[in-house]
Amino acid sequence: MRIEIEDAALDHLTRVANGDARSALNALELAVLTTRPDADMVTRITLEIAEESIQSKVLQMDESYYYDMLSAFCKSLRGSDSDAALAWFARMVHAGVDPRIIVRRVIVHASEDVGLANPNAMLTASAAWNALESIGLPEARIPISQAIITICESPKSNSVVVAMGAAFAGAERASNAPVPVHLRDTHYKGAERLGSGIGYKYVHDYPGHWVQQQYMPDDALGEVYYLPSEMGFEAEIRKLREKRTDKA
Repeated sequence: MRIEIEDAALDHLTRVANGDARSALNALELAVLTTRPDADMVTRITLEIAEESIQSKVLQMDESYYYDMLSAFCKSLRGSDSDAALAWFARMVHAGVDPRIIVRRVIVHASEDVGLANPNAMLTASAAWNALESIGLPEARIPISQAIITICESPKSNSVVVAMGAAFAGAERASNAPVPVHLRDTHYKGAERLGSGIGYKYVHDYPGHWVQQQYMPDDALGEVYYLPSEMGFEAEIRKLREKRTDKA
């Protein structure tokens, strides 16, 4: 008796077993034992038989469906729906999507949609990436799920991405004005003779470790990029900024 296994069936057993050779071999053995040979006495293991033997169905997914699921996942993160985000995460992994693609989006959304409203979201997302790289699936599904839930349940703010966009737009308009003298590098011989650093105020010499002075380039004076929201930790940033404005 000869045994033939379809490439799709073999790929499915390999992916679902996820490195567990015993699980893969047991599933393959079960598939062979429960499949009748055909007229040519060949036992043909199809995708359907492989699914049944390892008890995990393949989610049919073309390129369009993949991008739609990834879009739904991202929108669920942004929309604070933990259950939906976990559902799309599980379905993508079940369908064979590279989990690194998913975690990359988790890290981006930790900054894009949460940002400084909850700075710990970025730490949790980065930790999920480290877990995936160090221990792999299936164990890494737990820290990845933790990161997903953290992002969903965190207060939302897109102030970081807005500030970044404004700063880069400003850079495109910049005239390459010289760096203000008091901000120039002083860590080289002759810097003092050239006047570099003169007039710089060292913030730790002042009450509250802050002092009013120019930091912006001359050709960007008056521009404002970062506007903290009233969400989460950013509310504290707003209060601190207001105190500094009063002192100025």
